Amino acid sequence: MTFAAPLEAKSIRFRARSFVAFTLTPEDPLAAWLEGLDHWIGNSPGYFAGRPVVLDLNTLKPDVAAIESLVDVLGHRGIRIYAIELDGHTALEPNLPPVLVGAKEATTDGLLPGRKAREDVSGMSEGKAEGRAPEAGPDKDKGGKAGASKVDESEPQLAQEASGTLMIKAPIRSGQAIVHPHGDVIVLGSVASGSEIIAAGSIHVYGTLRGRASAGALGNTGARIFCRKNEAELLAVDGWYVTAEEMEGISRGKPVQAFLDGEGLRVATLS
Repeated sequence: MTFAAPLEAKSIRFRARSFVAFTLTPEDPLAAWLEGLDHWIGNSPGYFAGRPVVLDLNTLKPDVAAIESLVDVLGHRGIRIYAIELDGHTALEPNLPPVLVGAKEATTDGLLPGRKAREDVSGMSEGKAEGRAPEAGPDKDKGGKAGASKVDESEPQLAQEASGTLMIKAPIRSGQAIVHPHGDVIVLGSVASGSEIIAAGSIHVYGTLRGRASAGALGNTGARIFCRKNEAELLAVDGWYVTAEEMEGISRGKPVQAFLDGEGLRVATLS
């Protein structure tokens, strides 16, 4: 007679994971807000593709039917909502994204200890932005892996410095995306059109910047963007942005820096 040893039940492991998500905060009048969103998407096609987006409804405070309509409208724009923030609610309809509880605003605190905002700069030339980009939204503690930077398929040469600075020693090609939530990004080559850099700190491009660059993505208002030749599709600091059309005839083709000045983005030429 033979006996089969009992199979041991395999335990299920649950792990916590933190990451940065973008937050959209609709406001009244909703039609005007959607028009501004369409303007942003028109200037940055595919910006939300594959990215987690939180819908903060604490300003708008819509009813359930309006939430269903808004989620559907955003879905048709290629924006997939993975969670909703709405105070006083712990759950919504089963067909809606889950309610996010306990999320906190992402900042550079804890990511770059001791980093201070840059000194104020005055006397620079014009180029203020007229819009505000989607905010970098909840950061549950820290990004997934310390020092990890996300890139698209074929990665350029990367060098992670102890200070939190990411140095890229090769040009960034069209279609590549660099997301660095731990500090500055330095690119020794050029940045092609159709590519993108998002950094918690400042962005330095020692070649021509033709793609999109978003500095201060986690709320660092002192972040800046520097490039040797500005042919950018879009520049943004802490969510405030300026498009190629708005820079035409002012700072296109020149060495520039972009920084926040009051409640707008200024693009100043470098002598």
